Amino acid sequence: MNATLQTWLDGQIADLKVQHLYKYPRLLESPAGGTVRMDGKAVVNLSSNNYLGLANHPRMREAAIKAIEKWGVGAGAVRWIGGTMEVHDELEEKLAEFKKVEAVLVFTSGFTANSGTIPSVMTKQDVIVSDELNHASIIDGVRLSASEYRKSDGWVYAHKDMDHLEEILKKAGNFKKKMIVTDGVFSMDGDIAPLAEIVELAEKYDSLVMVDDAHASGILGKSGAGTTSHFNLYGRVDIQLGTLSKALGVVGGYIAGSKSLKEYLINRGRPYLFSTALPPCTAAALI
Repeated sequence: MNATLQTWLDGQIADLKVQHLYKYPRLLESPAGGTVRMDGKAVVNLSSNNYLGLANHPRMREAAIKAIEKWGVGAGAVRWIGGTMEVHDELEEKLAEFKKVEAVLVFTSGFTANSGTIPSVMTKQDVIVSDELNHASIIDGVRLSASEYRKSDGWVYAHKDMDHLEEILKKAGNFKKKMIVTDGVFSMDGDIAPLAEIVELAEKYDSLVMVDDAHASGILGKSGAGTTSHFNLYGRVDIQLGTLSKALGVVGGYIAGSKSLKEYLINRGRPYLFSTALPPCTAAALI
C-alpha cells in the first residue's frame, strides 16, 4: 500500500479511538431476533431495527427458498437491461397498493433510493428545505444535488419548527422548484414529523414534499403504511421513501409516488441505472 495513504489511515483510526467514535462489527452467532447469541452466550438484542421480528419468519424463509429454486440466487443484471424478473414487478405492484400510490420503484437500499432520487429530481434552479435532524441518506442526497441547500445560506429549518420552515419558504419564491424533505419518524429520537402542517405549508408556498418513511414503514398508519397514512394525507405527499429492511425484515428500499416519477427515475436515477437488481429471493420473501 502507498505509504502516505497508510500513514493517513492509521492516523484517522487513532483519532477515532481517542474521540470514542471507533466502530467495529459485533458478530452475531444466530439469526436476528429479540434474543441472539453473541460471544457464546444468549443476550437480549436492544440494537436491532427488525421491529416486527420478520427477518427470520418461517413464511418469509420458505418464500425465499422457493424463489431460489425457481429464479436462482441473483438477478444477473441491472433492472433496465435484463435484471427485472416477474417477482420484482409483483413486489412493486403490491407496494404501490400498500402505499396507495400510482407506482413504486424498488432500489437496492433505502440509502440509494434517497441519494439517487433527490439529485435526480432537484436541479440547480431549485432549492431544498430540510429538517436539521434528517437522516444521513437525505443529507447525502441533498449534497449530491445541484440545488441550493446549505444551512449556512438559511435553507435548513430547526427540528420540527413550522414557524422557521414558513420563514424559509417565504424567501424561496424565485426558485423553479422548492422541496421540503423530512424524516417521517426520526431515526435517532423516534419522534414523528408534523407532516400535516408541512403539507399545508407546502401547498401554501407551491412546494413539493418528500418524506423518508424508513422508520415509519410497518409501524405507523393503517396496516403500517407510514406517516402519509397516519395523517391521512393520501395524494398530498409527492415523494415517499420506504425501506424493505427494518420492519419488513429483509433488505432494499423504494420510492412511492406517481407513474411519471417512476418513469423519470428509471431513466435518470443513477443507483437504479447502475446497480444490479435485488436478488429474486429477496423480492419473493417480501411479497
